[in-house]
Amino acid sequence: MEDKEQKESPSAVPDNAVEGGQFPELRAKSSLLRSSLLVGMMTMLSRVLGLVRDVVVANYFGASGSADAFFVAFKIPNFLRRLFAEGAFAQAFVPVLSEYRTQRDHAEVQNLVNKVAGSLGLVLLLITLVAVVAAPVLTAIFAPGFYLHAEEKFQLASHMLAITFPYLLLISLTAFAGAILNSYEHFVVPAFTPVLLNLCLIGSAIFLSPFFAEPIIALAWGVLMAGAVQLVFQLPFLLRMRLLPKPVVDWQDPGVKRILTLMVPALFGVSVAQINLLLDTVLATFLQTGSVSWLYYSDRLAELPLGVFAIAISTVILPSLSRKSASASMDSFSSTLDWALRMILLIGLPSAIALFMLAEPLLVTLFGYGSMTERDIVMAGQSLRAYSCGLLAFMLIKVLAPGYFARQDMKTPVRIAIQAMVANMLFNLILIFPFAHVGLAAATSMSAFLNAGLLLYGLLKIGVFKWQPGWALVMFRLLAGCLMLMLCVYWLNVQMSQWFVWGVWQRVGHMALLVSLGVAVYVATLVVLGLRKRHITAL
Repeated sequence: MEDKEQKESPSAVPDNAVEGGQFPELRAKSSLLRSSLLVGMMTMLSRVLGLVRDVVVANYFGASGSADAFFVAFKIPNFLRRLFAEGAFAQAFVPVLSEYRTQRDHAEVQNLVNKVAGSLGLVLLLITLVAVVAAPVLTAIFAPGFYLHAEEKFQLASHMLAITFPYLLLISLTAFAGAILNSYEHFVVPAFTPVLLNLCLIGSAIFLSPFFAEPIIALAWGVLMAGAVQLVFQLPFLLRMRLLPKPVVDWQDPGVKRILTLMVPALFGVSVAQINLLLDTVLATFLQTGSVSWLYYSDRLAELPLGVFAIAISTVILPSLSRKSASASMDSFSSTLDWALRMILLIGLPSAIALFMLAEPLLVTLFGYGSMTERDIVMAGQSLRAYSCGLLAFMLIKVLAPGYFARQDMKTPVRIAIQAMVANMLFNLILIFPFAHVGLAAATSMSAFLNAGLLLYGLLKIGVFKWQPGWALVMFRLLAGCLMLMLCVYWLNVQMSQWFVWGVWQRVGHMALLVSLGVAVYVATLVVLGLRKRHITAL
């Protein structure tokens, strides 16, 4: 099989060819892989602490009405952060900054950074001031079910939103700083920064909540504190690079104008999944108490592989694709996208299968304590299965959208995002009545596949992405590996049928054993079928 593959695909080359620099393109992909792994490790640390945070929150507050109120108050600025800062702004700013870095001197780069910081900061400050004053109005818009049917939850959510909304200002400036660092291949610091959010929220739940008449308000103050800590953490690294912003408001600067022009359509481009998740929350406020929390906990688990792998790869390839587009290296551009897609399938497919098959065991191991009831676990498990069906599509969107943004094409992803969002609304209305919160999660997954499919079709149609040799063998290995994974997980899970009876350490021990064996079987199958290190570094 090895000989056959080497004839079939020119990418099958000796390991030392990459390490020795005989093939610059393969060496570049190897560098992308190393950067992706570093970002993935930092993101994994953040996501693990995020799970610890959610375990603490679930233990203290469960799926209660106050928990529902906090998740709404946190989701609104967090959604806008993903949509505006990490979504639209990052995708518009990084290609322009990469072009300045490639074609201009350091002084011009510093000038762009200063003017973007001033313009961005002013807009965010004005938005924050308005939002804090209008917190009840925003809560009524994003949680109409609270406003109409749950006065106490509405008042609590409005109060906490006024506290949490300034997080948008602070975390957007943090994302701005992180975009600069990423553009200069300093990926680790921005990837580590979210760890601080989780530490602040864990500390607030444990140490601050006893001092409040309504203990969950401590989490709202923890969100605000985390925004300030994350921004301050990144500033010394910008100073070391001599790119610490000195804010200047200049709307007429050509670079600022280009970024603003690119941002408007990008608001929908890469963040459609987040818009769909927010729509789920809005509709869930009309459902029974706990629905918002069930969707939150299941979404958090689904986002673990999404954040660790897909976002890590997306973060690394966007500056690389932007530079290749600026230098008209389109063959290399296409090859990099092909590598990213294969990496996503290598991780995303088995992750989706594992989440689907282990929904309740994972949830009960992580959250099944304190105020979290067995019914809460079962209900969250149903929506987790629905989200897991769309996990691969969520991950593909993260690496396909940069193929457009790197070329400063924002209109095409916007058109596709609007189509996917309309489809999601229709799916929601069709599925919410028979399946309640599970229908909302399923609708999001279905629209994600529509979005990913249209993005891929568009890249193929305009010719900037072309399939590289060897895909048939890649898919054979993946499907065989996933089949063995499914058989292994099913057999082991049947043997371990006491998840709700076991204590915490029994659950953790059995889950660790199950996951370890599942990963070992999957990897061993791939290796037996001929997968080697060079196929990953030179896909």
